[in-house]
Amino acid sequence: MTDRQKDLLQKFAALGSLLGLMLVFSFFSNAFLSVGNAMTVALQVTSIAYLGIGATCLIITGGIDLSVGAILALAGCVAAMAVKAGAPVPVGMLGGLLVGGLCGAINGLCVTVLKLPPFIATLGMMLVARGVALQLTDAKAIGGLGDSFAELGNGSLFRVVKIGADGFPDVQFIGIPYPVLLMVVLAIAASVLLNRATLGRHLYAVGSNTEAARLSGVNVRGVTMFAYVLSGLLAGLTGCVLMSRLVTAQPSEGLMYELDAIAAAVIGGTSLSGGVGTISGTVIGAFVIGILRNGLNMAGVSAFIQQIIIGLVILLTVWIDQMRHRR
Repeated sequence: MTDRQKDLLQKFAALGSLLGLMLVFSFFSNAFLSVGNAMTVALQVTSIAYLGIGATCLIITGGIDLSVGAILALAGCVAAMAVKAGAPVPVGMLGGLLVGGLCGAINGLCVTVLKLPPFIATLGMMLVARGVALQLTDAKAIGGLGDSFAELGNGSLFRVVKIGADGFPDVQFIGIPYPVLLMVVLAIAASVLLNRATLGRHLYAVGSNTEAARLSGVNVRGVTMFAYVLSGLLAGLTGCVLMSRLVTAQPSEGLMYELDAIAAAVIGGTSLSGGVGTISGTVIGAFVIGILRNGLNMAGVSAFIQQIIIGLVILLTVWIDQMRHRR
């Protein structure tokens, strides 16, 4: 069996798991397969998918980023503070993106220039970013951000609302949320990058064999830096979208999100050894996690049991990845 066939098998295994979960949970609740619940799941999955896309590109190079949860909190708080100070919402959001990109660049420099292990470099950034977010906000939530700040996270396309006989608005179709549309755009763009662009081929080359890539003329340091900056930018974007959904900036937001992002990538077939991974697989992995949580909630399973189940799923997928790599 060729590597491509193995990747397809892994991806279809994840897709089969997704369809199986949907079938099982549909028996527990008639509302599970409703349009409204589907949109709810898609909206909940967006944060995992944004971070998962960045994690996929980074893991393909053989790296890892444990700081994205803290970076998204810092970026979201910076965006909220800028808007609170009177800056236009797009300017505030841009500030959050730049903060995320800066944190990613620092991670990249620590790995490429200081030669720190990615685990240690990003672990340090996780503590620094979280501490800065708590210090800037005095560990308090930032509220009163206005409707314009909430538009990105709570707006939707093709929303149909009619005024009922009682004079109150009646939502006929909730529309496609903007975060879901953004997720689709990012997934397509990242897929084109990995499959069609020279930079994408270089990402795979660095993860497959760094020394061979260097001898082939690939700018290993530049490619690695790009992967970390991209991860930071997507973490910043996630923070802005998430705080917009909440209409409140929380410095403690994003805890354990980095593990969800890595789990989505691995479930979708990305190898922790580097050199293997697809964006479509990661999106499927994100939906596996989202549907698992949504279905367990509707089935009345406690949050503690949910953590145990999701943890076992992650262990199983990583074990399968290790078996595949050894073969």
